[in-house]
Amino acid sequence: MSQEGYDHATVEERWQEAWDDAAVYHVPDDAADPTYVLGMYPYPSGKLHMGHVRNYTITDAYARYRRMRGDDVLHPMGWDAFGLPAENAAKERDTNPRDWTFDCIDTMRGQMKSMGFGYDWDREVTTCTPEYYRWNQWLFSRFREAGLVERRDAEVNWCPSCETVLADEQVEGDDELCWRCDTPVEDRELDQWFLKITEYADELLEAIDGLEGWPDSVRQMQRNWIGRQYGAEVEFGIGEAQSAPDGRGEGTEPREYGAVTAFTTRVDTVHGATFFALAPDHPIAEELAEEDEAVHEFVHHEADPDGDEPNGVETDLTATNPVTGEEIPVFVADFVLSDVGTGALMAVPAHDERDHAFAEKKGVEVRPVIAPEPDDWNGETVPDTPDVEGEAFTDDGIVVDSGEYAGLDSETARERITADVDGASEATQYRLRDWGISRQRYWGTPIPVVHCDDCGAVPVPDEDLPVELPEFINTTGNPLDAAEEWKEATCPECGGPATRETDTMDTFVDSSWYFLRYVSPDLDDAPFDLDRANDWMPVDQYVGGIEHAVMHLLYSRFFTKVLADEEGLDGREPFTNLLAQGMVQLDGEKMSKSVGNTVSPQRIVDEYGADTARLFMMEAAQPERDFDWSEEGVRSTYRFLTRLNDLVEEYAAGDVALAGDGDGDAAAADRDEIDDYVADETDAAVAIAGAEYDDLTFNVALREAQGLVRTLRIYREYADPHPAVFERGVGVAVRLLAPVAPHLTEELWETLDRDEFVAEAEWPTATVDRDTVERRRRLVANTREDVRDIVEVAGIDDPERIDVVVAPDWKYDALAIAVDSDADNLIPELMAESHIRERGDAAASYGQDLQANREALQETMSGDAEYDALRAAAWLIEREFDAPVRVERAADADESVVRKAEPGRPAIDIVE
Repeated sequence: MSQEGYDHATVEERWQEAWDDAAVYHVPDDAADPTYVLGMYPYPSGKLHMGHVRNYTITDAYARYRRMRGDDVLHPMGWDAFGLPAENAAKERDTNPRDWTFDCIDTMRGQMKSMGFGYDWDREVTTCTPEYYRWNQWLFSRFREAGLVERRDAEVNWCPSCETVLADEQVEGDDELCWRCDTPVEDRELDQWFLKITEYADELLEAIDGLEGWPDSVRQMQRNWIGRQYGAEVEFGIGEAQSAPDGRGEGTEPREYGAVTAFTTRVDTVHGATFFALAPDHPIAEELAEEDEAVHEFVHHEADPDGDEPNGVETDLTATNPVTGEEIPVFVADFVLSDVGTGALMAVPAHDERDHAFAEKKGVEVRPVIAPEPDDWNGETVPDTPDVEGEAFTDDGIVVDSGEYAGLDSETARERITADVDGASEATQYRLRDWGISRQRYWGTPIPVVHCDDCGAVPVPDEDLPVELPEFINTTGNPLDAAEEWKEATCPECGGPATRETDTMDTFVDSSWYFLRYVSPDLDDAPFDLDRANDWMPVDQYVGGIEHAVMHLLYSRFFTKVLADEEGLDGREPFTNLLAQGMVQLDGEKMSKSVGNTVSPQRIVDEYGADTARLFMMEAAQPERDFDWSEEGVRSTYRFLTRLNDLVEEYAAGDVALAGDGDGDAAAADRDEIDDYVADETDAAVAIAGAEYDDLTFNVALREAQGLVRTLRIYREYADPHPAVFERGVGVAVRLLAPVAPHLTEELWETLDRDEFVAEAEWPTATVDRDTVERRRRLVANTREDVRDIVEVAGIDDPERIDVVVAPDWKYDALAIAVDSDADNLIPELMAESHIRERGDAAASYGQDLQANREALQETMSGDAEYDALRAAAWLIEREFDAPVRVERAADADESVVRKAEPGRPAIDIVE
């Protein structure tokens, strides 16, 4: 046996070249509805990291599996190639982003090929090329024609370090930091281009329930981000109190601000409103801050919307409740957000936890007006008001202390109050805001617009697309502002002088439709071939990080819906199934260059081979779970692959005679019990591994494949293997491992003298069902464990013989009755069966045991099936204890042993 391992470098290089030469992974344009497997394409940062390797091993393994199941498989790769990091890197190195980006792509493409990822490289897309971003510009024009583009002044998130605008989704955490550089984000007013994603808010929300192949966590994140709320808008009159201190000169009348609209989902609680609150950036709050020192101090220095406690400052204003006419104090409070609702709210401390906490802090009245509905409520007697001093009562209930509305249920009260009050109306609010796509940077898609003094903002005609980027100018701010010659343009409408738009598009525009470009990457008259897209889309299996749940994934859904409405795309969702893979960690922490705890994929490939890295990652944990990288785990995986290599090479060298193609019935007539056991375990591995590959639970599938290899090694060492059984087992093991360890299995497939690539070989089949497999394995495992326990407890060092006795048939019948029975007492039902009743005390005792363990009972194999399974597995016990094993039916064994036997738990008698 090899001491140093197999020559992984030679094996991997050889088969990578062979796959390329044979175009194994190319899918022709005329393929009918191929299985579309896709990993989120990477930003070309320069080198693959372990997160990349895990993501792309998942998709590659699944693509290879589907190909072996007979599918045409579309498995492409491309590059999310625009973005600020490349621009910054170019500035630092006094080069240009294009050269930097393509150097990084060349490096990463080479690393991907060295990992054996089976991509159709003929379909590669790179978003920073004019051939690609031309279609970003074309789509912008189509969206504009559909009324989904708007340019307006807006308060935006500005990163002073990146010197660009960020979308709301790119501002992270309670500290509101830039998603790329962790710099605190500022607010600015700028002219911005927006895509009106809010026009699709309802469909984006309601279609989430249909995304059954997506993780629940991602679906809930999108629901929360869209944040639809049904309620009412109610107008409160705002003005200075008559008794307010006059700081504006003698004789000045109290100032009136008119009606301010508040949005509420609980207008049924309006009688309990005891204060009114404005967001710190509400126009009235900003006006007050200019003349009221306390308000100014709070707005500019104290307000903390992300703080643990709500805080605020009282003003000299009051708000008039439109239902009661009561004047209530107005506060500027940091728990009110201008981008949620209207930036103003009526506060009801008795029925809102946040309002309650604020009222306690500021000494504002807590007035309950909703009571829990009593169990015996008849719709007439109004319940007593609840105690809300300690905490708010936030559920719906019965309205109390609310004039003519008292006694109504909350839902009815909401309808009546909304209808009765002047200025009130039903309203729907969303957390989702339109998508600001303007970025003040160079390395992105130029927005295809020119600005004309006479005609305004004019779109560039399709025939003049793409608007290509000019040469890079290394300057501060946006390099496009310094490209004077490039900025000069002619207005397409009037022919007069115009200036090009210097904002570029958010790079999430690139990734919102790239999956469509893969179906026809070289098409030069449309972004994608519509007929082919309608046949090939949606993506069947998408894999990527959960951090994209409310950016890329939401935007992609938006784009797909617009393209369905405007361009005839059949599907309205881009991804049928989504897997959000977990992180690769080191010592419990996410790998990060900044922390200095990274592991180089290239080092692992050089030292152990790509198959080792791939197999270790896939066997270590389920794909959606985080897992810790372990050097010992890598070495252990490499040792396993070496043992597999040795097993097949020794077999092929004549250790076991060859027996055909290894896929037949393995000549059952001349097999013994050991051969039957190995044949059964081969079938079991096929039955379980295939189902687990279907579900992307690769670690369970690989456990089956590795267990089969271990069984075959023991089989060869202990017995004289049946040639057909052994050959089928080896062939199955190689194919079960092929999706994850493709290079070595390809080498071994050739060693087995098979004609085709294992990458294109037919997936093995088995007729056994998983339930039977698991019962048989549980029986054998429990029996072996029982033997160990007896040997240990009894202190038996050298057993002479081990007898394994299967339970009598009547016990299997009794168990079956107990499992199916709904009776409170099993005993009469059991004793109604004469063949059980005639067992007397033994039947009564067993019946009592069954009665006592009703909750834990489960169906077992039949007595005959248990006997056959234990006879086939007896060699494992013989090998472990170096003693002969006799498996007996109850009729052939001593009664003193038989009475200890139960279904699924044979009796054990060890002769010393």
